[in-house]
Amino acid sequence: MTATTVPASTPVRVDLGLYPEIQRFGATDISACFSCGTCSATCPMSQSDGTFPRRIIRYAQLGMKEQLLSSKELWTCYQCGECAETCPTQADPSEFMAATRRYAIASYDKTRLAKTMYTRPAVAAVLAVLIALLFAAFMYSAHGPMPGQELAVFTFIPEGLIHTTGLVVMAIVVLAGLVGVGTMVRDIGRKEGLSAKGVLGTRKGLARTGRALWFAVGRESLGQVRFREECESDPVAKAVPWYRRRWLVHALVVWGFVGLLAATGLDYGLALIGVKETGTPVPLWYPVRLLGTVAGASLVYGATVLIVDRYRKANRSVTGSTTADWLLLALLWVTAVTGFTIELALYLPSAPVWGYWLFLLHVAVALELVLLAPFMKLAHAVYRPVALFFVALAAESKEASS
Repeated sequence: MTATTVPASTPVRVDLGLYPEIQRFGATDISACFSCGTCSATCPMSQSDGTFPRRIIRYAQLGMKEQLLSSKELWTCYQCGECAETCPTQADPSEFMAATRRYAIASYDKTRLAKTMYTRPAVAAVLAVLIALLFAAFMYSAHGPMPGQELAVFTFIPEGLIHTTGLVVMAIVVLAGLVGVGTMVRDIGRKEGLSAKGVLGTRKGLARTGRALWFAVGRESLGQVRFREECESDPVAKAVPWYRRRWLVHALVVWGFVGLLAATGLDYGLALIGVKETGTPVPLWYPVRLLGTVAGASLVYGATVLIVDRYRKANRSVTGSTTADWLLLALLWVTAVTGFTIELALYLPSAPVWGYWLFLLHVAVALELVLLAPFMKLAHAVYRPVALFFVALAAESKEASS
């Protein structure tokens, strides 16, 4: 990454309320920052860019909103906390970067729901409970009998209603995500001087795009390579037992969430083509069930460790927490634990009555988790790969010109 300069002919609009606004998203007081460069020297993600992350801080201090929101580097921070630990003025750049990403998510969101989730904790908590109750009431309004011989959850809540509601929720999420990502791509593309023709219009451009996509999605988002390298190179992080290291826990949550979505989709697809009926017990070795079991266990473990570490402030990356942080972890944990428990209850000799109510809770919370995904920290799963794609393109261009 190289420092981005603004051409002299380009007018820079200054927003004096930018920094106070970012503080509403959890940023600490960075007025003490005098750009000494200590954070840049200690940051394992700075690579050859001697201005990261202090350039982002300066954008906020000077009210340069457009430059801040169009900075791909904003998303390369993994909040290891090393910069906060070494900052001579205790300005806590790590927490500032986290708050700025929350601000960016809210800025990309046109519904203003993300801003409410981050800046109005009481309203966010009440809204989360209401959404879950509405989903539960909607599903329960169409409920059927509760057979006592076996746990027939899709007799209790019709399978078709769940899938139809899920498709509507997914459509809303995809639309909100496309709007946010489109805004982000437009802003970063303008700042980087990129065009669709340059990225996709030539054979060389397509090759660069393919390599950048592999770097962003395959290597970094799914493979967690840089995250893992950061943990392995940091003596403090390396001292943590391997089964509690940040990169591994993060990877288990990501892969667990993706695995459960895949298992749900495959189960539904197999039902459509008549291979098996949705929700019917199958042997443990059955591929879809095995995938769901492994993914569910991964998500339960990862979410539990994240909750415990955040509560105990067990590492320097979780010194501060917002209501939205806790809400996301709670939704992930409840979704995973209830789903995992229901999966086990399906194999009990007689249907436990609590299994039906647990299934209703699971469906309501899972739908809420998906619906709120673009408006909370889970949006990182989309915004970070997009930013890393531009990081890879910039590195390709630098190599080509050198």
